[in-house]
Amino acid sequence: MKLSKIAGAIIALTVSVSTTATADDNRYIIQVDNGNKGVVKALANRLGAEIHLDGNGFISATFAGKDLSQVKGLLNNPHIKLVEADQRRHLMSAYSDDAGNPMTQQVTPYAVYQSQADQVAFNASAGMKVCVIDSGLDASNTDFEWNNISGDNDSGTGNWNENGGPHGTHVAGTIGAADNSVGVVGMAPGVDMHIIKVFNADGWGYSSDLAHAADLCSAAGANIISMSLGGGGSNSTESNAFQSFVDAGGLVVAAAGNDGNNVRSYPAGYPSVMMIGANDADNNIADFSQFPSCTSGRGKRATTDETICVEVTAGGVDTLSTYPAGMATASNMSADGAAYASSAMENSGAIAGGTYYMGTAEATDSGANGNICVIDRGVISFHDKVANCESSGGVGAVIINNEAGMLFGTLGDTNTTTIPAVGAAFEDRAAIVAASNISIDIGTSDYGFMSGTSMATPAVSGVAALVWSNHNQCTGSEIREALKATAMDSGAAGNDVYFGYGIVKAAAADAYLTANGCAGDGGGEPGGDFALTADGYKSKGVKKVDLTVNGAAGSNVDLYRDGSKIATTSASSTYTDTISGKGGGTFTYKACDEGTTTCTAEQTVVF
Repeated sequence: MKLSKIAGAIIALTVSVSTTATADDNRYIIQVDNGNKGVVKALANRLGAEIHLDGNGFISATFAGKDLSQVKGLLNNPHIKLVEADQRRHLMSAYSDDAGNPMTQQVTPYAVYQSQADQVAFNASAGMKVCVIDSGLDASNTDFEWNNISGDNDSGTGNWNENGGPHGTHVAGTIGAADNSVGVVGMAPGVDMHIIKVFNADGWGYSSDLAHAADLCSAAGANIISMSLGGGGSNSTESNAFQSFVDAGGLVVAAAGNDGNNVRSYPAGYPSVMMIGANDADNNIADFSQFPSCTSGRGKRATTDETICVEVTAGGVDTLSTYPAGMATASNMSADGAAYASSAMENSGAIAGGTYYMGTAEATDSGANGNICVIDRGVISFHDKVANCESSGGVGAVIINNEAGMLFGTLGDTNTTTIPAVGAAFEDRAAIVAASNISIDIGTSDYGFMSGTSMATPAVSGVAALVWSNHNQCTGSEIREALKATAMDSGAAGNDVYFGYGIVKAAAADAYLTANGCAGDGGGEPGGDFALTADGYKSKGVKKVDLTVNGAAGSNVDLYRDGSKIATTSASSTYTDTISGKGGGTFTYKACDEGTTTCTAEQTVVF
C-alpha cells in the first residue's frame, strides 16, 4: 500500500513482486504433490520451519532468517516441485488517489476516477458556470483558473475570495481545480465559477441567504448551483428561488446531510434540488450519509417522489482537495527508505530515527528513549499513547490502525505532547513494525482531506458541468435525468434510499446523451427542444426558404446555409432566405444560439 490512500472497506487485491532474495516475513511456498506432503512437512519441521498453511498441492512455511536460496538448499528433496517466496498481498481500495505530494506535483483524487471524470474532456468554450454557495474561495490557493472566477461580497460574511473556514475552498477545488502540474484536478478543470459567501468561520447562515444567493447565481449567468450545506425545515421562499432557477433551465445540487439517519435536510429535500449522498473509495455508502425516505405523508395521503430523497452518490470519504494556503496539515512517512501513506495527527516537525515497538503503549518504556515509537491502536487514547512515548524519551510516534484502512485521528483538545505523531494503515503494520528506521515529516499544506456529503455534492456538480459542457443544448433537468439514468447501481438492486440510482458516472452519461439526445428518447444530437423548421418554396420563380426556430436559449440566433452564416435574427420570428440563381438545388440549414456552437440539427431543402 505504498504511496496510496486507503479509505474504508477493502475489495480488491494488489499484486507485488519481491525485489530481494529474502521473502516477506521469511515465508515461502513449497509446491509438492498431496501424496508426498507428509515427507516434506516432516523435513520442514526438522529444519525448524513453522508451517502456516496446508493447501492443495502446496504448503506455506516460515524459515526464520533464511533467504530463498538457503531454503532451496535445505529442501533438496525429489518430492518438492518448487520453492518460492510467499509474497504479501496488500488489501487495497477500488479507487485511490494518485501517489505523490500535491504541493510538488499534480495528484488526481480517487473520486475523479470513480466518477469517470477522467474519461470525458471538458469543453471550456461551452459557457458552463457553477455557482458555489458556501464559505468563500480563498485567493491564496493558486490551483484555480482565477480569470474564470467571480463572486459577490456580503457585508455580513466579507469578501467572497477570503475564506470563512476551509470548507468552501475545498468544495470549489473538487468542482474545478485546474489541470496543471501541481495540486489536484477538479471534475471539470478550470470551469467558470461564481462564488457566493453565505457562511463565515462560524459556519451557519439562513434560508433567506440561500434564496438571495440563488438570485445572485442567476444574475451571474450560472448554469449550476452547488450547495454543500443544509438544515432542518423547509422554507417556501427558499424553495421558490431554487424552483425558479430550475424553471429557467438550471440545475441545483445539494448535500443530503451527515448525520447518518433518515431525516430530510433542506434545501436538498426540495423537489427542484438534486439530493446527493456520499460513498467511499470502495463503492460503499458512507456511514454518515443521510437517507431520507422518498415517501411523504401518511396513510391514503402518502405519496412517493424520487426527487425528495437521495438521487445519486459520489465519493465523499477522505476526499483530497484544495485548502486556503497553509491551512491544511500534511504528513510524509518512510520506513527503511520506502514511502508509506500516513495521516498527520498533531505536532508539526520532522524527525528521523530508529524504531521501538511499544505495543499499545499503556505505560512508559525506557526502550523508547531516542527512538520513534511504533504503537498499536487500542485500549487507551491516542493522546495517552503519544504522551507515554514522549515521557519515555521517544522523539516521534506512529500509531497503527487496528482495522483495515488508514488511521485518521487527533490527540484531542487538550494535547500536552510535543513530538510529531502520525497515523498509519493496518495494511502496512508488518512492514512498519519490522522497520529499523522511520522518518516523519509533518507540516502545513495547501491541500487536505475532508469527508461528508459536502464533498460528494461538488463532485456531482463538477460531473454535471463536465457532461453538460459537451451537450450544452440540454436543460439542467435533462442533465439531472441523464446522470440518474447512467449511475452505477449500488447497494440494493434498483433505486434505494441510500444510493438513489447509484454512483454517478460521467462517461456513461456523456454516451447516453450522445446516443439518446437530451430528452433521452433516442432523438440523437442535438436534443431537447432547440429545433429548426425549414420550408422551401418558389415565388415567381425565386427560391425561398422560411426558417423558424423553437427552443433557443437566447433572444437571437445565427442562421447558416451550407455551413456559411447568412443572418443573425430574432429567435421568435420567421426568417425568409432568398436564394439567387436559376434552376434547382439542395441546401442545408441550421440555427445556432447567437455567438455559440450550440446548434439545431441540420435541415435539408431540395428544389
